[in-house]
Amino acid sequence: MTCLKKTLFFLLTCIANLVSYNHNNVGLRNVAASNVGLNYGLLGDNLPAPPEVINLYKSLGITKIRIFDPNTEVLNALRGHRDIGVTVGIKDQDLASLAASEEAVKGWFATNIEPYLADVNITFITAGNEVIPGPIGPQVLPVIQSLANLVKSRNLPISITTVVSMSNLGQSYPPSAGMFTSQAREQLTPVLKFLSQTSTPILVNIYPYFPYASDPVNIHLDYATFSTESVVVQDGPLGYSNIFDAMFDAFVWAMEKEGVKDLPVVVSETGWPSAGNGDMTTPDIAATYNGNFVKHVLSGKGTPKRQNSSISGFIFATFNENQKPAGTEQNFGLYNPTDLKPIYKLF
Repeated sequence: MTCLKKTLFFLLTCIANLVSYNHNNVGLRNVAASNVGLNYGLLGDNLPAPPEVINLYKSLGITKIRIFDPNTEVLNALRGHRDIGVTVGIKDQDLASLAASEEAVKGWFATNIEPYLADVNITFITAGNEVIPGPIGPQVLPVIQSLANLVKSRNLPISITTVVSMSNLGQSYPPSAGMFTSQAREQLTPVLKFLSQTSTPILVNIYPYFPYASDPVNIHLDYATFSTESVVVQDGPLGYSNIFDAMFDAFVWAMEKEGVKDLPVVVSETGWPSAGNGDMTTPDIAATYNGNFVKHVLSGKGTPKRQNSSISGFIFATFNENQKPAGTEQNFGLYNPTDLKPIYKLF
């Protein structure tokens, strides 16, 4: 091969490799964007303006976000960005009035959702955030029913559900022993059965950080952060190498014991604080957990009990929020709100 031919061959090979590299990265990014979203909390007095935040999401390729109430500034900033699917929460304090009457639900919808239907892609509405089990838990089902009837009557592609925590489980170890508390059975099971009629997902907040922080002697960090492939918990034929899968499957087992099978589960929140609790909460550990969660989602493997169902979820949260309780609660963010710089590299 002549010198010129060798040079041309080398250049063409480099170009081909570069195209392949960029294509693969775009593909990974698209998969991440379709399955991993971000929670957008607003409990801070130094947060960037919503249009800046939406631009940040666009730059990251994020196509799913969750907001905790129908904030008008955020929803207006989302106008025209229909490539971003939005989960909108109903404030907990609004549930009582909405549960009392279908007319109240129609009024809430007309005020908070209707003005944005044309140019904001609202995919979910959640009735309450972690209010089941609890004193206002019984208000969730009537609100879900009224909203579900409303969107169905108008043929709107919006799913109506609620967000619950792992506190609904009275038992979670081993996963196959997963069982709801008596109050959860009373308040949550009717909701699950209603959602199962249309296969509407239940949204569940799953935080491996909390069991690890409460018992670091028996729950090892590598098990809590997806950092080992070795089986740590053997549960009959199912082996668990990370506590996230064990928590997820414990919830699935608990649902099945209430006669609810194959109901989709979306992870509404997961994450790890980067400060606030000494050596348990560092940027490196937070980056490891969240990065490995993204990889777990990208793998498409699901969990040991639901191996054929890929995981979908939202990382908590976009920003550190200084109006939340001091300590770890203020340090779940991926970005500093004042300059939009990442606290650690993830996307």
